[in-house]
Amino acid sequence: MRLPFLQPSRRRLRSRVLLAALILLAGPLALIAVFRVIPPPLTPLMAIRLIEGYGLHRQWVRLEQIAPALAESVIASEDNLFCIEPWGFDAAALRGQYEAWQDGERPRGASTITMQTAKNLLLWPGRDPVRKVVEALLTPQIAIIWPKRRVLEVYLNIVEFGPGIYGAEAASRSFFRKPAAELSPREAAQLASVLPKPLAWSAVSPTPYLKQRAAVIEQRTGQIRPLLACAR
Repeated sequence: MRLPFLQPSRRRLRSRVLLAALILLAGPLALIAVFRVIPPPLTPLMAIRLIEGYGLHRQWVRLEQIAPALAESVIASEDNLFCIEPWGFDAAALRGQYEAWQDGERPRGASTITMQTAKNLLLWPGRDPVRKVVEALLTPQIAIIWPKRRVLEVYLNIVEFGPGIYGAEAASRSFFRKPAAELSPREAAQLASVLPKPLAWSAVSPTPYLKQRAAVIEQRTGQIRPLLACAR
């Protein structure tokens, strides 16, 4: 038997759940739309690093004020197919990682620049499944709403290049004492080489391994030049 006095309570609960779901879906989408034209003031990673005791060094610049060599080096290092990916995913790389997981191997990751932008802009660091699912939901939204050059512009302005150092301009001035517009191809490759481990690796004092890695990135940039149209 239904109790009439419980029905309003259930309706209110259902309304609150629907409202919460709407906020969770529309909130990030609204931020993505806003950040298409406005530089993001702070990211979750920056806030976390501040709590951990790192500084906050950043200076937003337009993509035109960053040497094209850096965008090209980052694409060559992180995501060769960035300019031609329609949804922000590398389907072949994801399929390879899924097959590796099925074979009992540990997936090495298949994050694209668009996926990393979604993570750096709106999410927390880590590899937990919840974050990866949310990242997968946000990535195509960014890919649809933003042009490729905006993705590059935001990524190159918020990505972590060192302890408390975010973005191309702050990294270039901190490590090479020059604006990002004046980076040489080798310096750009050195910056791109530290992105997997910016707290452990240094672009200004590279180990032999990092020097080799930077040289490989510089060489690969030349090899995939036909795929770099969106970076120029």
